[in-house]
Amino acid sequence: MCALCASMVQAQEYQLVWNEDFTDGALDRAVWNVEVTNNGGGNNELQYYVEKGVSLGVEPTTGKQCLILTATKEDYLGKKCTSGRVNSKNKMYYTFGRIDARIKFPRTANGLWPAFWQMGNNFDQVNWPRCGETDIIELGHQNAFSTGTQDRYFNGAMHVGSRWDAVWSDAKSVTWPYSVEDTFHIVTMIWTPTTIDMYMDKEAHPENGAYFHADLEPNEDEWYNRQVIFGKPNFLIANLAVGGNFPGIFNIDGISALNNGPQSMYIDWIRIYQRGEGSETFVCPSVSDPIEPENPQGMEEVMSDGLQVTGQKVLHNGQLLIRRGEHMYTPAGQMIK
Repeated sequence: MCALCASMVQAQEYQLVWNEDFTDGALDRAVWNVEVTNNGGGNNELQYYVEKGVSLGVEPTTGKQCLILTATKEDYLGKKCTSGRVNSKNKMYYTFGRIDARIKFPRTANGLWPAFWQMGNNFDQVNWPRCGETDIIELGHQNAFSTGTQDRYFNGAMHVGSRWDAVWSDAKSVTWPYSVEDTFHIVTMIWTPTTIDMYMDKEAHPENGAYFHADLEPNEDEWYNRQVIFGKPNFLIANLAVGGNFPGIFNIDGISALNNGPQSMYIDWIRIYQRGEGSETFVCPSVSDPIEPENPQGMEEVMSDGLQVTGQKVLHNGQLLIRRGEHMYTPAGQMIK
């Protein structure tokens, strides 16, 4: 069984609705925004996010084709380092489901702050923190430096509130049984109308359980009503920050992680699964073909011109096809689009 099919089995009652494997040769700008900004994310971060901090390429150890976010120590328009950040705001967004990502985090000590997270897609209308923020995973917190657990210390969190200086937060930091840096690991969030749970290597190490759990409780104040705020469409964000409030380093000279050259965060793939329930929503321009309920989309492998092609099974005008990027294949492997 192929790895993707196995992942679908592991997802149990969930059905795959979106898969991003970054193998199309160029970042899909119909899905992803590349951020260019020097504002420090509101956290006194040191980097300037630039286009060149975001690339597609091969992770050198495994040969996997990945989205690569790279932090570099260099002078750039008044900043002392550059890095990469992408988001899917107003392009790909969803409500509820299971979100899986296979990520290789860099060695964070000292000063790197990689994160994979989401925010409410109404950000442009209400701004932060009213949109709600869910940090699926963050590494590089200053508490790890003092205990020497930088490679095993990470957290999940939620933030919401009426103003930037009146934020309700729920965060849990853990020291994991093994290193989660410098090799690929699968991060999972299961988001329902009543709960959020986050896991590291859920299928490989079920004994570890969730590293973060939250109940989405109602509240009379609309900007603190977790059941409502975290019951709306969200978009994805991935970034590699440098310094700032989280690592507690505010000068480039303290960023020892970049002393030996640029460091990168590699994302092999991202997948979103849903159950087909009425409360769930999903919007993405690259998933536009109708899928009949009795034939939910999955993944299929075919041979085309002697090469193995893995893609999404879709029903298009009543015909079963395999979609990979912009191309369509018949189940026999003939490319038709």
